[in-house]
Formats: sequence, C-alpha cells, structure tokens
Amino acid sequence: MTEAVTIWHNPACGTSRNTLAMIRAAGIEPTVVEYLKAPPTRDDLANAITDAGLGPRDAAREKGTPFAELGLGDPSVTDDAILDAMLAHPILINRPFVFTSRGVRLCRPSEVVLEILPTPLPGDFTKEDGEVVKAGPAS
Repeated sequence: MTEAVTIWHNPACGTSRNTLAMIRAAGIEPTVVEYLKAPPTRDDLANAITDAGLGPRDAAREKGTPFAELGLGDPSVTDDAILDAMLAHPILINRPFVFTSRGVRLCRPSEVVLEILPTPLPGDFTKEDGEVVKAGPAS
C-alpha cells in the first residue's frame, strides 16, 4: 500500500512542477489538487498554513498576484484579512503545499518536499532549470 501524498499544484509554476516531479521520482503518485480550479476551504487553508509552521503572511504569494493592489503588505493587515484575500484570490496562495503523514510543507524551494516524503529519491534529481538535487537517505 502506498502512503497518501497530496500536492496543491499550479501547473504554470516551475517550482510546483519540479516538486510534483520529485514526488513521482520517489515512486509516489500523489493526489494532485489544482487549487486555482478547486480552492481549499478556509479551514483547510488555515490548517495547511499552521501545520507547515507558517503564518498567512508567510504563505501569501506576492509575485504575479494582486498582493500589492490589495494592500496586503501593510503590517496592520490582519492574518484573517490575508486568509480572506487568499480565499477570494487563490493565486495569492503560495505553492506548492505538500501533505504527507510526515508533515505539511510549503515546498519553496521544491527540494523541501524531501523532508516529508515517505520514501527517498532513488537517485539525484535534475530540475527543469538543470539544477541537480542530490538524493539523500530518508530520515
């Protein structure tokens, strides 16, 4: 039986594609949730952020999003307001989030996924940009 792994994925994002490819290279076929098409619930989003050891501001994506236009960089903006914005504009959710029995991580950079994969990569992995990620033993 293969352990369940889920990724909140954006196929337009290179980091997300590399993370998904690393999961598959480890012999795991994850549940792929294209969160821009099927956004998480408020509870699922809040739990993912918390379980990854982050706050909403840490999990918000600025580049290529309405982050600045919405004034989310203002330090007075509350975590709840940032969560509301992320739910209204899922592109604000940084990606990819990966969920396994070993934890939840925002996999930026993509090799962060190796911390929580239930099986190690069988060998080195080459990202789309040619960067090589050395395979290491699962801890």
